Amino acid sequence: MAAQEKRLAELEALSASPDFWNNPDKARAAMQELSDVRTMVAEWQTLLRRIADARELAEIEDESLREELEVELASIGDEVRRLDLESIFNDKHDHGNAILSIHSGAGGVDAQDFAEMLMRMYLRWADDRGYKTEVIDQTNGEEAGIKTVTITMSGRQAFGYLKSEKGVHRLVRLSPFDSNHRRHTSFAQVEVLPQLDDDAEVELKPSELEISTYKSSGAGGQNVQKNETAIRIRHIPSGLVVTCQNERSQTQNRENALKVLRARLFEMQEEKRQKEIAALRGDYVKAEFGSQIRSYVLHPYQMVKDHRTDHETSQTSAVLNGQLDGFMEAYLRARVGQPSN
Repeated sequence: MAAQEKRLAELEALSASPDFWNNPDKARAAMQELSDVRTMVAEWQTLLRRIADARELAEIEDESLREELEVELASIGDEVRRLDLESIFNDKHDHGNAILSIHSGAGGVDAQDFAEMLMRMYLRWADDRGYKTEVIDQTNGEEAGIKTVTITMSGRQAFGYLKSEKGVHRLVRLSPFDSNHRRHTSFAQVEVLPQLDDDAEVELKPSELEISTYKSSGAGGQNVQKNETAIRIRHIPSGLVVTCQNERSQTQNRENALKVLRARLFEMQEEKRQKEIAALRGDYVKAEFGSQIRSYVLHPYQMVKDHRTDHETSQTSAVLNGQLDGFMEAYLRARVGQPSN
């Protein structure tokens, strides 16, 4: 905690300097870091006080306090584990919000249904953590499920946790859409991007944007579909296309679309940089769609397994209901000590 306390003192001194707001972008970034570091220091200080109180309680040697002490020690252990895990969030975006997209892949209707299962799983996970979520774009399947969905997840360290979910997910089960009830394998792609607060990292020039409107086909009712509230933005230099249609306001859809476009352009820049570094190291391997990071097997046995860490559980229902912390922690801890990109 000494390093965090030192950084807190530095940021507080910086924010008090008379020329602090001369560069608004840098000032806002510093204020966000100040808020994050202050929260982290406060959490550690609270934990240390709880440990001291528990130690005093243990020294009383009163048998009637034993159950209360055991509950408190278990709670302290959970808090230590959480804070220890979050101490490895070193990327500047780890403490911020995230944009999560799910795209159905190979597998037809089963894949679209799987994409909807994943959407429900992540929404439940976010709800358990107290995160604010908003579905800003969704395209439903013709028969069932969804083809694609984009969700903003707002909460402390949302990106830090969710970045462990990026990649291809695979489902094996007896298909409810097969009249012969045969076993099917389907895939979905999960994309996780940091939500950028401003144009400081990615500049969007109006001359490079092709913006069009259309009638929404997503959630919102008939009054949404009567007007062209949905937005499609094409970034001409990269060819990236982003759509947003879930808000009743065209202005809000435009803002959300720009937010997603900015995040995807940032991701493209990062991927290019990482490939160049990996090529210099000689360890770059192209990511293919079939190289799944996690498998959800519901038949002939029950198992969810992460292929990057070998973390697994037979509690498939719990995982699909949002209990993902074990998988996230295993991945994040496995990343410790790996070369930074």
